[in-house]
Parts: sequence; C-alpha cells; structure tokens
Amino acid sequence: MHTTASDGRLSPSDLLALAASAGVGILSVTDHDTVAGLAEAHAAAVAHGLRLIDGIEITAIDNGRDVHVLGYFFDSEDEALRRFLQQQRLSRIDRVREIGGRLESLGCPIDVEALLTAAGTNSGRSVGRPLVADALVAAGHAGDRRDAFDRLLGHDRPAFVARCGPGVAEVVETIVTAGGIASLAHPGLVEVDDRIPAYAAAGLSALEARHRDHSPSVEEHYRKLAARLDLAVSGGSDFHGPNDARDGVPAYPGSVSLDRVDLVALEARRSTRASADGGRKANPHA
Repeated sequence: MHTTASDGRLSPSDLLALAASAGVGILSVTDHDTVAGLAEAHAAAVAHGLRLIDGIEITAIDNGRDVHVLGYFFDSEDEALRRFLQQQRLSRIDRVREIGGRLESLGCPIDVEALLTAAGTNSGRSVGRPLVADALVAAGHAGDRRDAFDRLLGHDRPAFVARCGPGVAEVVETIVTAGGIASLAHPGLVEVDDRIPAYAAAGLSALEARHRDHSPSVEEHYRKLAARLDLAVSGGSDFHGPNDARDGVPAYPGSVSLDRVDLVALEARRSTRASADGGRKANPHA
C-alpha cells in the first residue's frame, strides 16, 4: 500500500487507521523509492495494535522498461540503502521537470516547482507521474489520472519521458544488503517472465502472485513459476487511497490479502537470507 510519502492519497497515520477499521492485522507500506513514511506508520501501527512490516517499492530498469521490485523486512536505517534511495528520488525529480517541459510545449502547463514543494521532496518524499497526473486534473487538462496517462503521460504518449536508473540485480542487491528480501511486483503487468530466472539467480526471493490486477489464472501461473524457481509468494492490494479503482473495481486495505501460510513462507526467506549473509542485524521494527 502507498501513502502521501509517494503517490498515495492518505497520510501514513490515516492509512493505518483505515486498515485497522477494515480488520487488517498485518500489513506493509511500500512507497515508491522512499522510506519517509515508515516512522509515522510504525507509530500508528502501535496505536492501532497492528503489525507493520517495513516495505518499499523500488523502480529498476530492464531493457528500457520499468520493473518494480518490492523490499520487505529490511533495515530502514541502513545507510547504503538511504544513499541509494536519495539518488532514486533525485532522478525522479529530474524526470518530473522534463515531463513538465513537454507538457508546457503541448499547451498543458503545470507548476512543477509548486508540485515538488507540495510533495515534500526536501523531506525525503518521492514524486512521480501519478502526482503529475493529479496536477493535470487540477489544472483542467485531464479528467482524472487515467485520462492523464492515456492521453499524455503513458508509455509512447507525447509527454512520456523514459526513466534512467539501476537494473533489477542492483536493486535486489541493495535490498538484500540492507537485510531484506526482494519480491518482483505485479509480474503479470510487466511481461518479463523470460527474465525472472535471471532475477532469481541475482537474489530475488519472491513473486507477487497475488495482486489486484491478477486474475485467478494469472495468480496460479506465477505461483507455479515461483515453485519451479524455489521462490516464495507475496501479495497485496496496491492500495493508493479512497476512490482507488481500476476498471470500475475498487480497492481497499485488505481487498487482496496473503494467506498466513504464504506470509510464514515469505518471512522464512528473511531468516534464510540473514543466515546466508552471516547474521546481519534484523529489522528493528519487525
């Protein structure tokens, strides 16, 4: 799930409160390329009696396309991880400014600097195309986020700017070095099945088989692939906030959940990874 630390619509505190009211007991906040929301989320988790697993969704680049890698159970204070994420956020800021220039040339100007200030990028928060889409809606250039992506911001659309960044192996290594495990996010959306064995060889621990955009048959496909490659399974709602719907199907905290047996198997990869890394310190929040 995502918060206002990246492209979510709820603060970490509000998200945790909503999750608690929905009956969720164990959850993870996985903001894009930032851990800025985790401290507030942990405080809220304690207040509501929830278990919060440190999480993140890091963008990697493979053959010119975005591949999202989820990290879990890592040490959010790891210095190497924080330096890596700082570079990721600076790259995001540069990309948003370039997108802003293209939008202006298309007659759809937005105030990029105001967007960056409002997003709180100076405090470690992350910015990306969804917030640009919101700015387009506010300026009257698009009807909603989907319209903004379909006409302007999506791949091969006139304001699209390709991302530059680290490969999947580097992202996985960064997560593992911080004491965590890495899972490939929503693999059914990125169509990189032929690359997954290489990701596994690079240290990937799991596939996000359960996802709001995965049909039962797609989930089964990735469960079988995970088993074949000796990977665990992760899952989640990918919730971004109220009125978060795709193709008319709303999402909410807990709308897609992970069976306890899957969670136990996923967390076991953390213990296996820690043993392989020589007893690296555990996540202090877990």
